[in-house]
Amino acid sequence: MPNSVAIVTGASQGIGRATAIRLSKDFAALVLVARNREHLQETAKAVEANGAKALLIDLDLAEKSAAKAVVEQTLATFGRIDALLNIAGAVPQIDLFEMTDEQWDNGMALKLHGARRLTIEAWPALRQARGSVVFTSGNSAIFPKAPYAAVGTINAAIAAVAKAFSDRGIGDGVKVNSVLPGPVMTGRRQSYLEHWAPLHNMSVAEATEHFPREAGIARYGQPEEIAELMAFLVSPGARWMTGSMLRMDGGEVKSV
Repeated sequence: MPNSVAIVTGASQGIGRATAIRLSKDFAALVLVARNREHLQETAKAVEANGAKALLIDLDLAEKSAAKAVVEQTLATFGRIDALLNIAGAVPQIDLFEMTDEQWDNGMALKLHGARRLTIEAWPALRQARGSVVFTSGNSAIFPKAPYAAVGTINAAIAAVAKAFSDRGIGDGVKVNSVLPGPVMTGRRQSYLEHWAPLHNMSVAEATEHFPREAGIARYGQPEEIAELMAFLVSPGARWMTGSMLRMDGGEVKSV
C-alpha cells in the first residue's frame, strides 16, 4: 500500500518481530516500538530488506508518556498512521494465590493500559486514514485457570477493550479486532522451557514435547503463523471485519 504506515509494538522479538517483518511486504513504512533498541535494530534490517522504511522507537509503553511520544514521532516522520498492532506485553504465569498486587499492576501496565493509551493517542490519525487496529490477547481469555490467573484475566480484559474500541470505530471508520494466540514458540517460551525442564527432571527436548501433548495440540505455533493473521486483519481483504476475536491455537480450546 503506497505511503501506508503501520505501528508495531513489541517489535523486538517473537510475534511482534515476525509481524513487523511480514507487514514490511505490504506497508511502505513500519514504526518499530519496544524497549530494547539493539533488538529493534535487527528487526529494522529485516524490514528494510523488504523495501520498507523503518522508524525505531525504544520506549517503555508502560510509562504514561510513551504513547503520546510514539504517535508524535510517527506523525512527524511519516505524517499518517494506517494501522496499529498492539503486540507488546507479557504477563507472568504465577498462581492466583501467590501473585502480588505489584505483579498484577505490572502485568496490566504494558499489555492492557499501554495498548489502550496508544490506541487513544493514535485514534485521530487512524480515523483520518480509515485505518485498522489489532489488539493481542490470548486464548487463555476464554478459560482462565488458577495457575496462571493473571494471564487469562488480563487477556480477557484486552479482548473486551478491543470490542469497546470497535464499537466506537464503526462510526469513526476504524476497524478494531483482537487476536488470541495459543502456545507459540517464541524466545521467551524457549527460555521458560530451559528453566522448567531441569526442575522437573526433563531435558529441554522432553519438556518441549510434553507441553503440546498436555495441551492437546500437535505442536507449538510459530510467530510467523500469527503474523500472517495479523497481516490479514490490516489488509484490504478484511475491510468488513471489525469487533472480531480471532483465535489461532492449534485446537487447544475445544469450543465453538
